[in-house]
Amino acid sequence: MSVAALIETVTDPARASAVAEVAAATFPLACPPHSTPEDIAGFIRENLRPERFAAYIHSPDSDVLTARDGVGGPIVGYALIHHCAPAHPDVAAVITARPVTEISKMYVAPDHHAHGRDTPPSHELMRAALDLARERGSVLAWLGVNQENVRALRFYAKMGFTRAGVKTFDLNGSIEHDFIMAQPLN
Repeated sequence: MSVAALIETVTDPARASAVAEVAAATFPLACPPHSTPEDIAGFIRENLRPERFAAYIHSPDSDVLTARDGVGGPIVGYALIHHCAPAHPDVAAVITARPVTEISKMYVAPDHHAHGRDTPPSHELMRAALDLARERGSVLAWLGVNQENVRALRFYAKMGFTRAGVKTFDLNGSIEHDFIMAQPLN
């Protein structure tokens, strides 16, 4: 019998550093193969630092979730969720339902994707994120994913997301192209 990952909503900003560590370790795994180490490091330095996560934890419009390997275990994944209208013009053009939730980040350490579990931590994180969106009254959840990230595209499709459009993504000055994926919340 497998044990489920423990999903928690982070409410203590003192835990921001631990989330930032997981973010820095997992973000490069989702970058396209042509991404330079300098661009990846610059994005992490600017966007995934502890101060940013502390601000998200404090924000009434955001939630930070973690997946732990059991009670008191290490953080093996995280999700960053924003409950607000999209600011990016490419997204705002195709995601018009309101209220809406963005699954901004969702990453799990590669050695924990399945890890002998009936339900992988990534599935548990996504279900918790979608439940939070519903609790906030959102009628739609959306996310952006690099067009070359085949594994993530398969995962999001399996979790009920479909392509809604395309947006640009600034990876430290290198412009990438992401699919916008959406899921109605019933």
